[in-house]
This record gives sequence, C-alpha cells and structure tokens, in this order.
Amino acid sequence: MAATTYERLKLHTTPEKFYVEACDDGADDVLIIDRVSTEVTLSVKKDIPPSAVTRPIFGILGTIHLVAGNYLIVITKKKKIGEFFNHVIWKATDFDVLSYKKTMLHLTDIQLQDNKTFLAMINHVLSVDGFYFSTTYDLTHTLQRLSNTSPEFQEMSLLERADQRFVWNGHLLRELSAQPEVHRFALPVLHGFITMHSCSINGKYFDWILISRRSCFRAGVRYYVRGIDSEGHAANFVETEQIVHYNGSRASFVQTRGSIPLYWSQRPNLKYKPRPLINKVANHMDGFQRHFDSQVIIYGRQIIINLVNQKGSEKPLEQAFATMVSSLASGMIRYIAFDFHKECKNMRWDRLSILVDQVAEMQDELSYFLVDPAGKVLTNQEGVFRSNCMDCLDRTNVIQSLLARRSLQAQLQRLGVLHVGQKLEEQDEFEKIYKNAWADNANACAKQYAGTGALKTDFTRTGKRTQLGLIMDGWNSLIRYYKNNFSDGFRQDSIDLFLGNYSVDELDSHSPLSVPRDLKFLALPIIMVVAFSMCIICLLMAGDTWTETLAYVLFWGVASIGTFFIILYNGKDFVDAPRLVQKEKIDICVCGKRLGLEDSIMQNWSLY
Repeated sequence: MAATTYERLKLHTTPEKFYVEACDDGADDVLIIDRVSTEVTLSVKKDIPPSAVTRPIFGILGTIHLVAGNYLIVITKKKKIGEFFNHVIWKATDFDVLSYKKTMLHLTDIQLQDNKTFLAMINHVLSVDGFYFSTTYDLTHTLQRLSNTSPEFQEMSLLERADQRFVWNGHLLRELSAQPEVHRFALPVLHGFITMHSCSINGKYFDWILISRRSCFRAGVRYYVRGIDSEGHAANFVETEQIVHYNGSRASFVQTRGSIPLYWSQRPNLKYKPRPLINKVANHMDGFQRHFDSQVIIYGRQIIINLVNQKGSEKPLEQAFATMVSSLASGMIRYIAFDFHKECKNMRWDRLSILVDQVAEMQDELSYFLVDPAGKVLTNQEGVFRSNCMDCLDRTNVIQSLLARRSLQAQLQRLGVLHVGQKLEEQDEFEKIYKNAWADNANACAKQYAGTGALKTDFTRTGKRTQLGLIMDGWNSLIRYYKNNFSDGFRQDSIDLFLGNYSVDELDSHSPLSVPRDLKFLALPIIMVVAFSMCIICLLMAGDTWTETLAYVLFWGVASIGTFFIILYNGKDFVDAPRLVQKEKIDICVCGKRLGLEDSIMQNWSLY
C-alpha cells in the first residue's frame, strides 16, 4: 500500500551513521542518515554493520538544525488510543533528540549555552501532551474530504496527501519529503486531541470519536499570537470532527474555531487582562478576505458565532468583526454575535439554549456527512460553524459541545440507534462519556495554547455551573496569569523553532538569546521587595513614638507602592517576551514574496 508508513522500526547507531531498519513483514528497507554529511539514502538490511548499537523506535519525527549541527528526533514510546475503521491510532508519549555530532568540542561556551537553550525549547514542545499518528490512516483529513478523492490521491504517501495545516512535524520532515523513495519512513504527526469510545444505546453498539486538529500555521501561545497573519491564517485555529460509526455507516460533523480574523494584538504587560489593540495601519479587509476565501473553499458556508463581550475592552473587536462581515457582503458567510457572559451571568447557563435555538435552522441546512456501508454518500455537510471568543478556548468549547450534541442526536436517530422521540440527554451512560470527552478536549486545547486546563469545564462535564467549578476557574486563571507574563516568551520561541518559523544559524555571532536585560528589570523589583519588607519591619518593630513609626511606615509604604506602579507602568519590559521571531512585524507584513491565496489553496486541494 502506498498510503502507509512503516510501523515497526529499529534504530541502529554507529559513530558515522544512523540506520533506521523497517521491521514490518517482508520489508527489507533501511534508511541511512550520514551523521557527517547529513546525506539521506535508502539501502537494505545487509548493509547494517553488526557493531551498531540497536534500539526499537516507533517513528521518525524528523530532523532539526541547531547550533551544534543536526539532530534526529524519534518516537521512543507510544500509547494505543483505539482503532479507527480497522486502523490503529497511537499517541506519541516519549521522544529522543539525538545529535549527529559525536562531540561538542567545536563550540564556544556561548554556543554551548545557546545550543542547550534551543534543545530545551525542542524538548518543551515535545513534552506538551497531544501528538497523535497512524501508520495506515490519514488523520489530517475529515471523512468528507477523504470520500471525495481521486485514485491518484489514494496512491500518495501519507506525507504527500496530508493536509499541511495539521502536520506539526512538516518542517522536521522537509529532508525526507524531498525524497519520495523514503516516504514510508516519514510519519505525519497531528497535534491536538483524539478520543475514541465504544458506546451502547438501546442495546445497539457504535463507536463515537472526537478529533481536534490544531493548525501549525500561526501557532503559538495565548497572548503572543492573536488575530491573523498576511496569508489569512488565524491564531489558535482548530478543526474539530465528531464521528459516529455504526453497522458500517459513518457520520461526521465538523466545526472550526479560530481567533477573530483581524490584525489585532493583546500583549502581556503584567495587568490581569491586557487591553486588546486593533492595528490601525493594516489592511484588515485583505487578510480577512483571504481567511474566509480559504475557509469557504475548504468547508463551504461559514456560520460565524462570535461569543465575545459586547461591552468593555472586547466591544471594539466585536464591532470590527461585524463590520468586516457586512462589508464583505458574501452570501456564504453569516454572522451571529452572542454575548456569552452577559447572557449567562448569575450562572444562568440554561440560557445557552437561546443560541442553540437561534442557529437550529441553519444547522439543519448545513447538515452533516453520512455514508452508508456500501460507501455511498447519503448527505454532505455544506458548511461549518466557526466559533470564537477571545482565546477560542473556554466559551467556544461549551458552544461547540452543544452544537455537536444536536448534530449527534440527528445522526443517531437517522441510523436507528435512537428511537423517535428519544433524547441523548436522557441516555445517562452515554451522556457521561460525551460530556467528559468534550471537557477533556477543552483541557487539551487550553493547555496547548494557554498553558493551563480549560475554564468552565464543570458545565461541560455536568451540565451545571458549580461553586467548585468557579474556584477551579480562579485557580487556573492565576496560573494562566503567571505563565502568560513570565514563561510564555520561552513557550512561543519553542513553538517557532519547532515549526521552522525561526532557523538557527550557527555562524550568526549575534544570538537573539543573549539580548541583555535593562538594568531596571533587576533593580526595580529588588527596590520594591526591600521597601515592602522595611514597611513590615517598621510595623512590627515600633519606634520610640507613634509619629516616628508612622513616618517610617509611610516612607517605606510609599516607596514600595510607588515602585510597584512604576513596574506596572513599564509592564512590557518585565514580562517574558519571545526573542526569536518578532510577531509585531509578521502581523502586518504585506511585503516580500507571498503566495496568492487561490493558488496556494488549489495546490493543496487540487485532488478533491
């Protein structure tokens, strides 16, 4: 079969070469990587030297160039998620990053430190849960897209046919992708969330599957990647597909989420919630149209559900989004604004039914994908709901789970699993599986983008908003605040390095990692801590008179408070900012070589 990769591999290592042996039945291929010249060739098993050190591996993630030279990244542990139409789906749970070089003596002390930092970045990305793969099935495409392919597409390797938006190791596989003869060693890996469950309702057994595919275009962390880029790629774009498999019939319902498709930013500055800023000089319509042109080509009609607040700091974004949709005047795009927090205040989450009822007719028109056991397509999904809030995490996931349940209700009734008049909400055992899976999906997407689990998952899991849920949301919000301000620069740099947005040049004498900190970065926090400590000491150790004590307390109190406000005023200088890629320049870059949208889309989808 062309559209498969080798499942069982052995890595044989010598000082000069890596030998990756295919151990599948009947296979004789060996991938040889020269550790000196970096040349990749295909050979046979008899060429493996007996002196090589051997270990089993489960896939090649790819190669990356750092200061010390090239590194090979391999999957060393995997966990079975389940079976998908007789195809096994795996989660990669551990990796190894192997240097081509036998020694680091050729590096200076500064280069050694930079290389160590870059390695830490790669290992950080690999430590984030959510890398999935299959050696026999194309996980990057929806059922509907796979049903509408040509024989030529079916003969392609998994790497060639994959949707590049969702191949997170696409950059790492660039050397292997250039040589078609070695494609069976090149394993496309998805980042996101997959869960699979065997369920039963009315004694009828079916498989229920949830897949979230996270885009590697404009990927990053919560506050450093917002809006769109000049190609129309939206931040935190995720395609979520819900699949049912019953008696050979397959049904699918697809939704998308993505940042508000304008040029805007929300840089961390030590404030709990930085004010979002809309770029005043960028051509918003250009990027906006590019985004939705591609979405319409790929998915069909777009029903936008904007869940941001319609007052306060989020209001200008809602207004600008609505204005853009109106100006575009496309019959393929509908816009619905639903102020989630206003409608559901005082824990009135039952009011979400207002939105579900409002879009019910549109959802029926969009329909879902359904194919019978013989492979005949009975219905196609004509478009998607594109939901967003500010982060496209918490509010978005709640709404997506409600819309997916409504679609699932219709699918199971049509397949004969549910009787006429039966409601999914009444199926207690399945409801528990369903709610927990969507809550787990929310947590996975949130950890990958914001660094913590999702908020509002108590409602997703139980259907109710609880006091404990509010407490947990508060705790997660505090952790998000810390990470967004003091560790997200490193996280953003790690993602940019992994995805190839930044390339290491060992000849560059000016390393971006060694940018010196301003003196105030160290001085002001020390002054604030000392002043606050002296204020407390003066309170505990009273002077000879109360006026003397009051004077000391006031002096040190004013000094600590004044320093605090100076730090807050200069907040952007104290946060952990990315050093490798300047996002502000990329956000509004409209010059240089740029693929035409229609050309790039048709290149990707010419076989559909």
